[in-house]
Amino acid sequence: MVVGMANYQFLPPLQNTHNDANGMAQTLEGIGFDVTLSLDATALEMTQLLDDFAFRSEVADLALIYFAGHGIEVQGENFLIPVDANVTSNRDVQRQSASLKQLLDAVDRARKMRIVILDSCRDNPLGDNIVLEASTQAETTTNETRGGGGGMAAADPDRGTLVAFAARDGQVALDGTGTNSPYAQALMQKMVQPSLEISLMFRQVRDLVLQNTGNLQEPHTYGSLTGVPFYLTGASVAGSEALPAGTSEAWSALKPDQEEQLLALAELGDTRSMLGLAYMRLNPNAGRFDPAAAVAFLQRAADAGAPEAQFELAKLYERGTGVATDPQKALQLYQAAARQNFADAINDLGFLHHQGGLGLPANPQKAYGFFQRAAELRHPQAQFNFAALIDDGLVPGKGPEDAAQFLYAALRSGSSDVLDLLSERPNMFTTDTRRALQKQLQTHQFYEGSIDGDFGPGTQRGIRRAYGLEE
Repeated sequence: MVVGMANYQFLPPLQNTHNDANGMAQTLEGIGFDVTLSLDATALEMTQLLDDFAFRSEVADLALIYFAGHGIEVQGENFLIPVDANVTSNRDVQRQSASLKQLLDAVDRARKMRIVILDSCRDNPLGDNIVLEASTQAETTTNETRGGGGGMAAADPDRGTLVAFAARDGQVALDGTGTNSPYAQALMQKMVQPSLEISLMFRQVRDLVLQNTGNLQEPHTYGSLTGVPFYLTGASVAGSEALPAGTSEAWSALKPDQEEQLLALAELGDTRSMLGLAYMRLNPNAGRFDPAAAVAFLQRAADAGAPEAQFELAKLYERGTGVATDPQKALQLYQAAARQNFADAINDLGFLHHQGGLGLPANPQKAYGFFQRAAELRHPQAQFNFAALIDDGLVPGKGPEDAAQFLYAALRSGSSDVLDLLSERPNMFTTDTRRALQKQLQTHQFYEGSIDGDFGPGTQRGIRRAYGLEE
């Protein structure tokens, strides 16, 4: 979703935002995105756009929002201002604008990666004129919107989500003297570069903006992406093979110059770069295979608190790969990752408690709690496993409606295993659960037939549509 705000009704107009939005939309469409473009949206239109985008993004691998327009910080929260906003106070901004949180919610359920790009760190359009409401003014004068200086507040998105600012928090972005802002121009240049891993792409955008603005503007990204490499644009040679699907294989496909960038970032403490370097060295089919070096990279990242590194290091200690087998150390690392809500670790702890492993006694009831927690964190395998446990009557207080909700969520999150099972072996679930799933499909307008538990052609079509396979 690309949004450009220029012709403000009550605030100073902006010169380049329409150009930036149009150019960004064309760039993204050119590399394969399904783009919704909106220029000069009102507050009501922004709400509708975000609601529609949130639903559609559930079946996307990557959901991206780009916003060019006036943005403002109020009491530590960022707001993006629609063209019809008439704001003179903090409360006006909060009531009439879209918050960064709303944008994050709109991309939140994309399957692999979520990105929000704010090219909206320009001068505060209200200067020092904005005032607090009287009720707030009596309490404190420290939470006023920044006047004059402008800029946005630092963001702290969930894992797997990246928020990119045109300028560091508290800094002001430049609108540019040409037809595009320096930030938009750099993004459009780097997005189309083939086989450039996304974290490195944003790093190169930062360097390019610094260069083109004489170090006056420094873009910044917030959030921690997963350890799976991602590319906005594939290989440049027509007909060439797609990049490998496996995590280690995909990292190993990086070109030497990008590996050098990862090494440099790792030296600066970037834990995702450490993860990528470790994955490269765990690929036995590549020339870099070195499990001991992988352990060293993962240990550094784990010590820095990266939960995915803790999880991957736990697997190595459990198997004895690159390090001596140590069940107790493996369990401690799984537990450390789980404490940070890392769903893979929570799901694995469920299996360890269910079967007994790494010194744990078998305790199915305790395992069910881990499966539920992982399922609620949208882990596809855990969603299916927990639905099956509910369907078998093993989870007190949960019934067919709960099982159906987790099955529907697993479909939307892209679980091909659930799609295959519901398509080929639906009778593994009780009739009540199948009926409840038909109701879920009907509620979301994927199915119009009878609620009878019979997974005939109509229900099967609804299941495929819920998964994201349009017919």
